[in-house]
Amino acid sequence: MDTLGLGKIGFSIGVSHSYLEDARELESLGYSALWLPGGQIDRLERLADLVHATETVKVVPGIVPVDRYSSSATAQLYSELESSGRFVLGLGGPQAARPLVGLNAYLDELDVPADRVILAALGPKKLEMARRRAAGAVALLVTPEYTEAARALLGPDRTLVIDQFVVLENDPGRARAIAREPLSFLATVDGYRQNFLRMGFTSDDVDQLSDKLVDAVVAWGSVEDIAERVDAHLRAGADHVVLAPLGGSAVTAGRALSGLVIGPK
Repeated sequence: MDTLGLGKIGFSIGVSHSYLEDARELESLGYSALWLPGGQIDRLERLADLVHATETVKVVPGIVPVDRYSSSATAQLYSELESSGRFVLGLGGPQAARPLVGLNAYLDELDVPADRVILAALGPKKLEMARRRAAGAVALLVTPEYTEAARALLGPDRTLVIDQFVVLENDPGRARAIAREPLSFLATVDGYRQNFLRMGFTSDDVDQLSDKLVDAVVAWGSVEDIAERVDAHLRAGADHVVLAPLGGSAVTAGRALSGLVIGPK
């Protein structure tokens, strides 16, 4: 259930000299939410800038790292933007021992309504926390089979977001090479590695970034190929799919993929 009003298809936008102009164009193309990746959030004001530069689109950090920004600073940002009705707070981390303990403590201190918060979650314990303490969960580098299982854990009344890497490239070798650039780092992060193993990939698949793994978690090919993957996640129980383009211009990819947003949201 999309309790956050995110719509079906969102878009991930990176920080650049033209990102506010890009955001306005992506909004005009019909994307219902814009997501700013956590690694791009060098200051929380970036999110306020996105809200002020747009008119109707939801703005979501995907995600604010809780070990970088204090709960008071995050709550202050939410307080400044809540009147827009278009800001949803995405949280993730911390990247430390016993991350669930740290995240629970952060949520205890956070003066933001739980129904306006979404948590980055992969494993069953984090998904359970998202069900109990937030409006839902966002997951990256997952398969439609994972989406189905995550929906079962979250239940029907929480929002499930899938952040989907996409590569608009029909040549398998070039597409997989582009996909492996971010995967070469992300596969070394324990949470992603463990989730790959939970999804049935072998240690060799993860260590070597096998074609099987790359093809399963990154949608590449034509617009139609990517639409098929998005539809698979939606059929499996996702409420909202974020398109996160790799390689080339994000806005060019946004234009090419804008047909995916046509229809009811």
